Amino acid sequence: MKALVLIDIQNDYFPGGKMELVGSELAAQRAGRLLADFRAKKAPVLHVQHISVQPGATFFLPNTNGVNLHSSVLPIKGEVVVTKNFPNAFRDTTLLRQLRELKINTLVVTGMMTHMCIDTSVRAAFDLGFTCHVAHDACATRDLNFGGQTVSADNVQAAYMAALNGIFAKVENTENLCGEL
Repeated sequence: MKALVLIDIQNDYFPGGKMELVGSELAAQRAGRLLADFRAKKAPVLHVQHISVQPGATFFLPNTNGVNLHSSVLPIKGEVVVTKNFPNAFRDTTLLRQLRELKINTLVVTGMMTHMCIDTSVRAAFDLGFTCHVAHDACATRDLNFGGQTVSADNVQAAYMAALNGIFAKVENTENLCGEL
């Protein structure tokens, strides 16, 4: 059985948030499209919400608007919400138990940040035996710096999706994934 897993689509990643990502609004619209498709087919949906508890954290702070799930993907009654404190959505969370209880073997993953929580969670899911699909156009990231050079968000996104595609996941666009449901 297939489930949609929406990872960290939270207010701090949007304009005005404490960690704005490039393309977050468009990615969230596409995630919303996948969400609507899963709901229409009464397929399982799991939301993952990051709450920062690490000393010195600057975003996703408890009891702030930034930690809240974005309005484009708010859960409805019956949808699971898993809270996490680390990039890996499986680390010290109920996600694996929830997926096993629902008898899920295939995940469609979307969310934010591609280079952190999406990458880490998809690789963990693969290691746990799940078949993974990633909606590349329903994920967002940001510019990164390394060795004095800025790597654009577009290049970060492309590199991480290229690395996931094949072994760890089948990386596709939202339209294709909606058509496969």
